[in-house]
Order: sequence, then C-alpha cells, then structure tokens
Amino acid sequence: MNRVGIIGIGHGVFGRRSDATVQELAFEAFRAAMQDAGIDRDALDASVIGSVPEYHKQRSLAGVVQEYLGLVPRPTWLTEVACASGSAAIRTGWMGIKSGLHDVVAVIGCQKMTELSTPEILALMGRVGEVQWESGFGTTFPAYYALFARRHMHEFGTSRENLLQVAVKNHHYGAKNPMALFRKEITLEKALASEEVATPFQVYDCCANADGAACVILASEEKATELSDKPVWLDGMGCASASMSVLRRPSLTGLPSAQQASSMAYEMAGVTADDIKVADVHDCFTVAEIMAYEDLGFCPKGESGRFIEEKQSYIGGKVAVNVDGGLKAKGHPIGATGVSMTVEIAKQLRGEAGERQVPDADVGLTHNVGGIGQYCFVQVLKKD
Repeated sequence: MNRVGIIGIGHGVFGRRSDATVQELAFEAFRAAMQDAGIDRDALDASVIGSVPEYHKQRSLAGVVQEYLGLVPRPTWLTEVACASGSAAIRTGWMGIKSGLHDVVAVIGCQKMTELSTPEILALMGRVGEVQWESGFGTTFPAYYALFARRHMHEFGTSRENLLQVAVKNHHYGAKNPMALFRKEITLEKALASEEVATPFQVYDCCANADGAACVILASEEKATELSDKPVWLDGMGCASASMSVLRRPSLTGLPSAQQASSMAYEMAGVTADDIKVADVHDCFTVAEIMAYEDLGFCPKGESGRFIEEKQSYIGGKVAVNVDGGLKAKGHPIGATGVSMTVEIAKQLRGEAGERQVPDADVGLTHNVGGIGQYCFVQVLKKD
C-alpha cells in the first residue's frame, strides 16, 4: 500500500479580496478542506505552503500561516517555483508521505497579490526571466508569451481567433464557477474588439492577478482508506525544468518542460493522453493553453487551432479543459493556482462539479507552469 490519496479539498473565492489577509485566505480554504475530510488538527502530521513571498509584505510566510491555522508545533515549510509553487507544494507533501515520514499532510496554496500595483507586479514577473540577458531589456510576461504566440501562428497558421476562442470557452465555464474572479461570458466579437496588450495579445488573451487560496489534505493509502470513502489518488507525478533564458530554447511553439513532465506522469500512472477525461492546464495566456493541448498529447503538433475551433476541449469533446474557467476566468493568485487545479480535478472525479461536471470522469490531469516554462508540474489523478 503506497498510493497517496486526497481526502479533503477546500477553495476560497478568487478576486480582489480586500476583506482578508493572506492568513485569512489560507484559513478559508483550510477550514473547508478539513471539514470535507471530516478530521481535526490532531490528524495532521505537517503542512506545506505554496506561495511566492515577493508579493507579500510578510517574509517567511509559512510560519505566520501555520500559526494562524493553529498547527504549531508541527513542521511546516514554503515551496516557491514562481507560478507553479502550489503544485510544487503538493509534490512535496506527496513525497513526504511516499517516504513514510508523514501519514497526513495539509497542503495550502495562498497568495495576496493586490497589495501591489500592476507595474510592480509586471516588474516582479519580468524578473522570472533570465535577468542578465533578457529581463534587463524590459521583457514582461505578456511579451514573453507573445513570442510563443507569434511563432505558433507563423509555423502552424494559428489565428487570433483561435487564441481568443480559448478565452471564450474559459469565460463560458468561469461564469458557472462561484469561486471564479470573472463570472460573465464573453463573445468572440467582444474579445476581438478589446485593446491590444502585446501583439498579438489583446486584453482577453491575458489572465488577471487575484487574491485567493486553495487546500488539499493528502494521506497515505492506509490512512486514506480509513478516513475517507471517496479518496482521489495522485497516481502520476511528473516535473521538469527548462533553461531560464527563453532564447536558448530549441523551439518557441511549446514548452519542453511540459512535454517531459507529462511523459513522466503518464508513465507513472500507467495511462496515456487518450485516457484523460478532464484537465486543468496553465492558461496564463491563451497561447499557453493552445501549446498545452500539443505538449500534453491531446492533439498532434500544430493542430491545436483546429482542436479549439472544433470545441474538442469543451465538455463533450475529446478532453474537457479548464471547465472551472482556468486562470483566464478564475483568476491567477500564483501560489494558489496549482492547488486550485488539483481541487477542481478532485471535485470532477468525485462527481461534485455540478453544471460543470464532465460525464464519466475517472482520470484527470493538472498542468502547472512556473515562469515562462522554466518549471512544469503535471499530475495524473484517478478515482477507484
């Protein structure tokens, strides 16, 4: 018995949360996850916090969150790999249980981003790129991903309409998600009429910063079967890295870290891309989801434009992608995003997603990217 199961999930509302500190956001998700698991604090061995500290006034964030949650003196620590920090926290908790060191671990992804201005956030994110040779010249996240979009359009004929069709889909499902930042549908015409940000991106190609938190309770197989009658299993865990400098990459039409991480996760879980029924992928920009279709094997290289045109990533298509709204509509509190993805897939596999439910969902996937693809974490989740 060596599987790791998810026995509790919790999620707060993403948005401009002026009503809560980062500790309070973390508690909101933690309380929900503990209630869902039906356990109390005495059952926990440790906690792992996923967050990016530069966005908070508080340093050493794990300690203040741990104290606020009433988990002292159990061990806690912080994971940080840019926007993939939440999935890194889950992997860390998973490793602690797989090693036999812990039996039950709370993993909390939390971020308070709106204390900083947009220019401050853009400057911080730009420095995730290679500082010596790239970000010093003014690169920003939209500009980096615009390079990917331009190259994908050049090589494969992907259109602006294809990119914005991703946004239309994700806002369609985000409107049905009570935890999402944006709960309003958009039309392709409205998206095409929005202001340009970094060519070819327009406003609706870009996700929004947000505050928020999500939590999962992980348990060893023995504990999971003892404590829960509906565990979801983390059976495939892949992660990989790529060069810090984007210009050292062999191609700008995909993320090598995503290709390698997904291959690892599929092999560990004993599945292929064709087995995935529902996925949450890292759509920080619309082209990121376009590339993810190909990197994860949902469609052949260069065919993602047709994939979204044919609505193959909608519920009822080949694989339902980002039916919680994704980063695009749900919002992107960067430390919370990876944990939020896992919460959504666990909810889908438990059949609890309401009007967003994917029929017969038994195998799901999360794809969480840090930086401009420098890090990628892929999880394959199963239900019994």
